Amino acid sequence: MSNVHLGHKARKRFGQNFLNDNYVIDQIVSAIAPTNDDVMVEIGPGLGALTEPVCEIIDQLTVVELDRDLAKRLRQHPFMSSKLTVIEADALQYDFSELAKQGSLKVFGNLPYNISTPLMFHLFTFTNQIKEMHFMLQKEVVNRLAARPGHKNYGRLSVMAQYYCTVVPVLEVPPHAFTPAPKVDSAVVRLIPHQTPPVQVNDLKALEKVTAMAFGQRRKTIRNSLKAAISVEDLESIDINPTWRAEGLSLAQFAAIANKATFTEA
Repeated sequence: MSNVHLGHKARKRFGQNFLNDNYVIDQIVSAIAPTNDDVMVEIGPGLGALTEPVCEIIDQLTVVELDRDLAKRLRQHPFMSSKLTVIEADALQYDFSELAKQGSLKVFGNLPYNISTPLMFHLFTFTNQIKEMHFMLQKEVVNRLAARPGHKNYGRLSVMAQYYCTVVPVLEVPPHAFTPAPKVDSAVVRLIPHQTPPVQVNDLKALEKVTAMAFGQRRKTIRNSLKAAISVEDLESIDINPTWRAEGLSLAQFAAIANKATFTEA
């Protein structure tokens, strides 16, 4: 299969795989449900597979594109250029609160799989300004986002994503829907930021540290993996058994640990 699609050669360093299946594209656009009432933002528009059908529905779309050739191509597009605001930037570094000054954001994109997890963590910091997000991701990542305690896919990403958002898997997408075809299955997920966090967390950094420590040594009991942050007595005082492992703990239990933990700065 050629790496060239619509005259553009896919760049490996940008993790480019271009969506080209019209049935899949229609399903994704229906899920996104673009409207003029929201500030619509696409990350990584690429060759415009989602951009074009979204622009047919709405009057204004902002796109964030790192590849300067693709950004130029979008600016010169005969039908879309009047509706598009093209921001040539790395979405991992971009301050999305700038766009939120215009209203609540609906963010979507076929994310490069090599940056999808850090990009979602970056977007989580803006969730009080985002109405909802729709992303095409590696299917395995969608499974991890949606996983519940006790499941093998449950991990740090599950806990943190579910602290910020309701996670709704939307549809699965086979490799042949892309050029070049990725070596993995893909899926679309809807992330709806919570208006009020589902659990009380006094310090988000503590929650991030506790989940990273616990899942970094997921085969160990939390007595051992978290011993630098919380004592056995403190675990027992919040009704958590020190012999449990990370994958058995709920978001509420991780929040309780984070609120009780202490960290000595190295």
